[in-house]
Amino acid sequence: MATVHVELAPAKINLTLHVTGQRADGYHLLDSLVVFADMGDRLTLRRAEVPALTVTGPMAAGVPSGPENLVLRAARAMGVALDITLEKHLPSAAGIGGGSSDAAAVLRGAVALLPGLELPGDQGLSLGADVPVCLMARAARMRGIGEDVTVVNGLPVLHAVLVNPGVAVSTAVIFRTLARKDNAPMPDVLPHWRDVADLAAWLAGQRNDMQGAAVAAAPVVGEVIAAIGATAGCLLARMSGSGATCFGLYADAESAAAAAAALARPGWWVQAVRLS
Repeated sequence: MATVHVELAPAKINLTLHVTGQRADGYHLLDSLVVFADMGDRLTLRRAEVPALTVTGPMAAGVPSGPENLVLRAARAMGVALDITLEKHLPSAAGIGGGSSDAAAVLRGAVALLPGLELPGDQGLSLGADVPVCLMARAARMRGIGEDVTVVNGLPVLHAVLVNPGVAVSTAVIFRTLARKDNAPMPDVLPHWRDVADLAAWLAGQRNDMQGAAVAAAPVVGEVIAAIGATAGCLLARMSGSGATCFGLYADAESAAAAAAALARPGWWVQAVRLS
């Protein structure tokens, strides 16, 4: 039986994010088209007698290493003691599911490391609304409070740039300051997109309902979106999740790489990625 297992926790990108309602218990209802990048955090899991977490990597500063960290909470949810090394490459509180993707990676990794374990019945929803979709880690439609996740097939290959200006945006604050919470969802049946340009044109008619509130809370988010939109070949510029990370879509890897170079700024985290 293996004693060490490595999992990638990829960045999650909300191509759309429609806030469609709010339940009596306060949870918000969402409808989101979600994809994942080919880069993210890296987790090394080892069987252990006592749970432990070490945080390393270029984005490790400020990440808690105590029991409140989602990765240790995920291990507790699986009922196992793990020694975890979390190599952070994704910024925190950034709208790209860093903590949720890390937690989902622990759930997947625990099952791989310890055959016979089963995933939680709620697919990790109790750990966070994004955990079930991050557990799947492929193109999907996420609805409800995060529990309704369905695979989306037929997406064209997407080349993108991710940009975070180095500010943290509070999801709770964004939800509290939304202009309205009963917006229209995406169509019941998603179209078939011929290519990236076709998908980008369709996405332009959809929304991230949190973007306006995030720009009001952190105006630099608007500056990032404008800067991305001004790069050569950009087909769509939008914020992901509750921010502050924004993305641009491009027709090919060369255009995305050139845009990433053009967007380099002191204090900005910029990555050219492929989304799937």
